[in-house]
Amino acid sequence: MNTTAKITALAFGAAVALASPAFAALKVGTHAPDFSASAFLAGNPLTFKLSDALKKGPVVVYFFPAAHTSGCNIEAHLFSQAIDQFTAQNATVIGITAGKTDELAAFSKETEHCSGKFAVAADPGAKIAKEYESILAQKPEWSDRTSYVIDSSGTIVHAYSNLDPKDHVNETLAAVKALKKK
Repeated sequence: MNTTAKITALAFGAAVALASPAFAALKVGTHAPDFSASAFLAGNPLTFKLSDALKKGPVVVYFFPAAHTSGCNIEAHLFSQAIDQFTAQNATVIGITAGKTDELAAFSKETEHCSGKFAVAADPGAKIAKEYESILAQKPEWSDRTSYVIDSSGTIVHAYSNLDPKDHVNETLAAVKALKKK
């Protein structure tokens, strides 16, 4: 194979990898690792602790690669538009990222993103993402786009990984609503 053919094959392989959905490594039925993280809600700093949030009901933990990137902007905006539906189910939503953590205060309050409606947490070094096996293959220092629904007992009841941000809200909201039916 000549050099041009090798480069073309590598480029094609990379394109396929980027276009393919990722797969959540933590499976349904797994106990969710507890974590505490520095976060922002409407630009205000806070500490988010999973075990405390679970006392109020289910928690949607969604990992995203980085603030102020196209897919992450879309996903945050979709979660902000649907937050009242999550709240109606007593669910808490937390976004977590290892990328561009210095931009989270602004990202958390901007109307085109989170609109101050849910917290976003910084994950320096992708430590939490590693515990949840949600590392972006193309950039391992960042988190992947993976969403988990964790019931109040701390068990993962739904996991969804896909770099396309469009279905994360529908996937997690359906799983949260299904918890009420049990």
